[in-house]
Amino acid sequence: MDFLRLFNLRKKTRREIIINAESLETRAAIMVDGKLDEFYVERTGEERMVGSIYKGRIQNTEDGLQAAFVDIGLKKNAFVHYWDMIPEDAARLAEDDEEEQAKRDASRGGKGKKQPPSAMAKRFPTGTEILVQVTKAPISTKGPRVTTNITIPGRHLVLLPGSKLKGVSRKIADDAERARLKKTLSRLPIPEDAGCILRSAGAGVRNVSIVRDLRALLDTWNRVKEGWEKQPAPCCLYREPDLIERIVRDSLTDDIDRIVVDDREAYDRIKEMTGRISRRMKNRIRLYDGAVPIFEQFDAERQLENVYRRKVWLKSGGYLYFDETEALVAVDVNTGRSKSVGSQEDNILACNLEAAQEIARQARLRNIGGLIVIDFIDMKSRKNQNALFQAFKAAVSRDTARTNILPVSALGLIEMTRQRVEGSVSSATYSHCPYCRGRGKVLSGLSMSVRIQRRIQAIVKRDGASAATLRIVVNPLVMDRLRKEDEQVLIDLERKTKAQLTFVSDANLHIEDFRVLNGETGAVLYDAAGE
Repeated sequence: MDFLRLFNLRKKTRREIIINAESLETRAAIMVDGKLDEFYVERTGEERMVGSIYKGRIQNTEDGLQAAFVDIGLKKNAFVHYWDMIPEDAARLAEDDEEEQAKRDASRGGKGKKQPPSAMAKRFPTGTEILVQVTKAPISTKGPRVTTNITIPGRHLVLLPGSKLKGVSRKIADDAERARLKKTLSRLPIPEDAGCILRSAGAGVRNVSIVRDLRALLDTWNRVKEGWEKQPAPCCLYREPDLIERIVRDSLTDDIDRIVVDDREAYDRIKEMTGRISRRMKNRIRLYDGAVPIFEQFDAERQLENVYRRKVWLKSGGYLYFDETEALVAVDVNTGRSKSVGSQEDNILACNLEAAQEIARQARLRNIGGLIVIDFIDMKSRKNQNALFQAFKAAVSRDTARTNILPVSALGLIEMTRQRVEGSVSSATYSHCPYCRGRGKVLSGLSMSVRIQRRIQAIVKRDGASAATLRIVVNPLVMDRLRKEDEQVLIDLERKTKAQLTFVSDANLHIEDFRVLNGETGAVLYDAAGE
């Protein structure tokens, strides 16, 4: 027994990155021992805003909100708090302004007729040009949120223009390595008007790689400064790279065993980017050309279904309910079919601890943010409540998004906030249901187009010559999307698969259903309704 426990402790965790690159959508899944741990999706043509740097123009300031609205060239103006405009001075300026106002009110007998302009409004009058970076993408009816705290991330470093901060990531715990990296940081040719943070990915990296990374970051910052001087506001001076490049930059660490990608162009690109980082890493890139779609081959597709479901089952037989609203996300924990293995209190604690791990994982996969309220199963023991709180904090600690968790309340709830920089996966993938006018959800036309193309490629690979002529029956709404927006994509798909594709609409089909028939025999090769 002791030997088996020791074997399991020494067993290396297998971490893989699976990339599904298609014409309309790129998906990336990080698998840990075959279990989906992180998921990212990016649509072709959708602008990646978070991290992008703009030269904007202040449209107006709102003293009541302690904020300004900045025109960065979008339909909605960006929102910036006063303390994000001049982080070091904003609080002091606001305090000075309040003191001046209090003196004026006192001289008038305590009643001020008209408040004077705030110190921030004086310093940044309407029309002032300002350099900002997007920290939160537009969500629903709200515009983007921005800051003047510019950060430019690289593979090993984060450049902080305008800051004096220099340090090493707290996630690097080894004292000897921290000392080495601090020494390396002190010798780097960092400009006096910039700071720098060594990321956790820099642990164990040679100094020459860190210097090369800094050089690339300084080149990027110099291009931003050049654009600031030459381009008129509003304009974008720097845009965050696409999903594939971000995955290589942020997720390809030493503990990743391999990257598997199903597209030759993306494969060559990843090989080229990885080769600049490490030859050892370059050997971990694999091109997948199997007949089964890559996400199905690695069991990511089946696991992703839980990301789109309201009800998520636990191994013990318990289950979770996720309800996403405009104001918050509510999570309900239920014992379900879980069997008692001890006292009722011990059984409830075991179910809650399992739920805590799954909720932390689902929060990452679904990319839910803002206020999250979790209704765990009630426990009488304060000791068990504290154990649950500590276990949940540990589970959430792996999350790259900023979180804040409160202890179990008197009502048995755990309240937390999770940084929300973009909309959730659910809001990005689904559109309002045309059947129930928002009371439920169906897949969007884009998502259906992606699914149909994915299934066509799978059938052609599976059936070969017998799938040379295909007849695809779809809902009229999906047909409208295919005809108006995806015509060229489907032409390219025909050329790629060497199959003749004919699309037919059927008003009796639900928008999420479609059928693929053999164009010559009429045999049904695939029916989404029968899955």
